Amino acid sequence: MPRVVVDVMLKPEILDPQGQAVANALPRLGVNDVASVRIGRRIEIDFTGEPDLDRAREIADKLLANPVIEDFTVHLVEADEAADARS
Repeated sequence: MPRVVVDVMLKPEILDPQGQAVANALPRLGVNDVASVRIGRRIEIDFTGEPDLDRAREIADKLLANPVIEDFTVHLVEADEAADARS
């Protein structure tokens, strides 16, 4: 059954110190071709019945994201895609 995925990211105009720290560490690993890094969160929601994108958007807006500093996207993935994203 499809799974609802909510991706939460800081808004582009908000400083991302965690992303900057990762970007600054990459040259020490020999990675010199990355311009920037932004860190976010991925939340997977399994509904008991059919996936409800509108309900997931409501959950994201009211609970999972801070609309002042974060944006979010909601989309469906097949269960095997969700497993691939974790590996």
